Formats: sequence, C-alpha cells, structure tokens
Amino acid sequence: MKRSLWITLAGLIAFAAILIARLPASWMVPTGPQIPFACANIEGTLWAGVCNGLRVRGQPLGDVTWELEPLRLLLARVAARVTLNDVSAHVSADVELSFGRVRARDVEADLPLDPRFLPGLPAQLNGQAHVQLALAEVTHGVITALKGKIEAHNLEERSGHVTPLGSYVLSFPGDEGEPVGLVRDLGGPLSVEGTIKLTRAGGYEVQCLVAARADANPELANNLRFLGSPDAAGRRSFAVSGTF
Repeated sequence: MKRSLWITLAGLIAFAAILIARLPASWMVPTGPQIPFACANIEGTLWAGVCNGLRVRGQPLGDVTWELEPLRLLLARVAARVTLNDVSAHVSADVELSFGRVRARDVEADLPLDPRFLPGLPAQLNGQAHVQLALAEVTHGVITALKGKIEAHNLEERSGHVTPLGSYVLSFPGDEGEPVGLVRDLGGPLSVEGTIKLTRAGGYEVQCLVAARADANPELANNLRFLGSPDAAGRRSFAVSGTF
C-alpha cells in the first residue's frame, strides 16, 4: 500500500509539473477594459512566451518576448529576460520584481525619442536614444539606483522649423545614495556640462553650464541670454528642478 501511495503521489506531482510547465501564456495575461495594455495575440507558455502587437493605452509598441526564471519564485521574486522589438526600436533587460521594487540589469535599448516609448516627452523634440545600463532600480515608483549611460543623438526641435540641438550623454557611476548623473555634450551647437540628481522624493535637480558654439543657430544662441550673464569662459548657468 505504501509503495502504491508513493507511486501515485509521484505521478500526481509529475502531472502537476508538466501542466504548469505547459500552461498557456494566454491563460495568465489579464484582459479587459480596465487593463491598460493588450496583445493582438499571445503565443507560448507562462515561462516562455510572446505578446505580439502590444498596445499600451492604445499606443502600439511592438512585440514582447519573455523567459521566466522559475527558481527565483522560491525567493518570492518574479524574474525574466524581457525583449521588446519594433520596426524602429529594440529594448532588452533582465527584470526582477519583488515587494514594490523593480530591478533591471543589462539594459540595452535603441529607440526614437517618441512619446509612444517615453510618455511625457515633448512631441516637437526629435532624435534617437541609446541606453546601456548595468543596473536600474525603481522602488515604490521612485528611481533609487542607476549605473550606466543614456545617450541622445541628433536632437532637433521641430516647432515651426527644424532647429538642431546636438547630441548628449548622461553617465551614472552607480555610487551609493541618490543617483547623480554627469551630463555633457557629444558635439553640436551647444557646449553643455553639468549634473542631474534624482531625489528620493521622486524629483530631479539639474545644474549645467551652457554656451553656444560658433555654428549655433542664431535664434538658439540668442535664447541663451535669458539664462543670465555669462562667466569668463562665456558659459551661462542653467538650473531647474521638479518632480516626475
């Protein structure tokens, strides 16, 4: 009787493991009018699947694939390799969710500066972004850690006519405490050097020195006068703060 019981129990466990391993992803992805995202169709399993034609609040973003790491569930964490592919964008990262914290490692992204991918971005700003982060951490909606760099290339302001703004890089060394990034230009009409601090209160503080180069658009160079008097090197101080 004991041997039969153990055989039956082992069979049930094996059946449950196979059932969970093959659980269709479409059964687990929530749907309905209250859900802000939707997939045109879903393929694969809970552990490795594809959301084709992802839309977030009506905006098309592309196709998302994921591969879950089952052993992390034993630590009460959901971890997966997530990739987003679109005609104009590619994003990939190792993402881990646990108790109000989202942690992403090995983040690689190439995407246009488009409100579809970056909500809140001014529609008249155009360009390309390249992201390479070893670590990005958000705790209860606040960015608490960043290590790596974010680049913006060939920025243009397109309200009325096209005004070239140049290219820039924001580097985060990953030090302890509130994330502080070093910003500098990568060439273009403006010379920029400064810092961006992300506060624990969910805000930001920007402090930069800005100067127009000889080939800057006259209107752009003229607008710098509103920043105040230049220093001995012709640079003007620019400071702004706010909340996300």
